Amino acid sequence: MNTSSPTIPTSASKNVFDIGNYITKFIKFEPKICNKNASNNDPPRPLLICSPLETGNFPVLLFLHGYLLYNSFYSQLIQHIASHGFIVVAPQLYSIAGPNTNEEIKITAEITNWLSQGLLNLLPPHVHPNLMKLGLAGHSRGGKVAFALALNKSSFPTSLKFSALIGVDPVDGMDKGKQTPPPVLTYTPHSFNLDGVGVLIVGSGLGEVRKNPLFPPCAPKGVNHEDFYNECCKPVYYFVAKDYGHLDMLDDNTKGIRGKASYCLCKSGESREPMRRFVGGILVAFLKGYLGDDMRELVAIREGIEKVPIELQRSEFQV
Repeated sequence: MNTSSPTIPTSASKNVFDIGNYITKFIKFEPKICNKNASNNDPPRPLLICSPLETGNFPVLLFLHGYLLYNSFYSQLIQHIASHGFIVVAPQLYSIAGPNTNEEIKITAEITNWLSQGLLNLLPPHVHPNLMKLGLAGHSRGGKVAFALALNKSSFPTSLKFSALIGVDPVDGMDKGKQTPPPVLTYTPHSFNLDGVGVLIVGSGLGEVRKNPLFPPCAPKGVNHEDFYNECCKPVYYFVAKDYGHLDMLDDNTKGIRGKASYCLCKSGESREPMRRFVGGILVAFLKGYLGDDMRELVAIREGIEKVPIELQRSEFQV
């Protein structure tokens, strides 16, 4: 297990779109999958965890990365969320993957079950995960996986219940603009039976726009955020960022070949910081409402009292 230095907020938090008041720490864990003496309490995949350092019981968010991306590319986003009093667990589900997501759904179910067995052992002293307050989020293909697991499309059962579900520019397929197996979208309005789980969907206005003629859009119309929203039942919150793209919530500096490619493959806005700040803030407001029983920030945003840091193309609520 590796830990990084604590991240300390530079100033007092003003609202959910600012870094919160909790000092946070990153924890990297590599399971000893090939070691015959490895503990059965190891998770099945490497983890990047961001946790508050202060004593307390904190809700937990399981965050799934997008297609062929690294969990480390979301470090600034998950640190923003953790600084408001959440433990964020971001697994690396795969390095290379084909169109089928069944294995990712199964692995996510296994990691969900592992949380109650092993998460506490990786956290700072006096920090306790409150797994009665558990959220599931995913970006792009990770959003599809999150919805698939919440909709019980895995044959591998989970022992914990999710109280909040988030799709960050979710995409149900990248195979020539079509759904990849197993399909999540049914194209029947309000068909998602999530048993009253609160849902947040964040979309990108530029996600369905091609970066160049050689590549398809990263979030094609017909399998993107709008379709996910149309199939959700109450309660659901839906925000679309007007001038930002599918990968604009990633870190400013994503290294390596894949990190450089993240700037080349998808249509993007002028800067990642505003979109990342918006996504972090809206996730915090939503999680406070559905995991922390404090709806004040979410209601303030919904009613226009709390201003968001970007221009929205669309915002709708069914509550």
